[in-house]
Amino acid sequence: MKNNCTMKDMYLEERPYEKCRRFGPENLTDAELLAVILRTGTQGENSLDLARRILHPGSGSSGLLSLHRWSGEQLMRIRGIGRVKSIQILCIAELARRMSRETAAEGLDFSSPSKIARYYMEDMRHLDREVLKVLFLNTRARLIAESNVSSGTVDMAVVSPRELFIEAFQTGAASMILLHNHPSGNPEPSGEDIRVTQRIYEAGAMIGIELLDHIIIGDNCFVSLKERKAFQ
Repeated sequence: MKNNCTMKDMYLEERPYEKCRRFGPENLTDAELLAVILRTGTQGENSLDLARRILHPGSGSSGLLSLHRWSGEQLMRIRGIGRVKSIQILCIAELARRMSRETAAEGLDFSSPSKIARYYMEDMRHLDREVLKVLFLNTRARLIAESNVSSGTVDMAVVSPRELFIEAFQTGAASMILLHNHPSGNPEPSGEDIRVTQRIYEAGAMIGIELLDHIIIGDNCFVSLKERKAFQ
């Protein structure tokens, strides 16, 4: 018995590679696309069956977005996934993230909350902990640096305004924008989010570094505290 079922063992109409060659990748299902990358399955299971099992494990998150949330160690717990295949899958997810970010970067306008949110969405929407990111801008509102200033629990990203402004002075920033994610997927600001934002805004006004916005990233959605007029 063969240890691994390859695409050659599948009926012609079931072979994702042949289907892609004949009809193009846009006509493949998500599982078929993944099967083309994996190339081989496992004992008694072809690559397409393995791909379906990866995308739909039967519990928790399923589908393509689940690939962003798995570590290599988690992937290797799936029967038929070793180190090589886990690295392949991680690289696919990373390529997708970078392609999405490159597309969003075209014409990025730091005065537009929706464009900023779109640019950072794939970086932040899949995180399982709150991360606060600060964007430092020059006098022409161009990005000169960005930094993750805190990584907190699932409840709140804790930030020290002092540390934030020290970094702002070091980069020569004239203004800044805050972003942080809500792992729950709901971007609605908490009372603490608004209080921290107001405190940072007031401190920046005193020292000449304006807080332009605080954007909260959810699951493919966002809230701009500037648009909400939550600080002034």
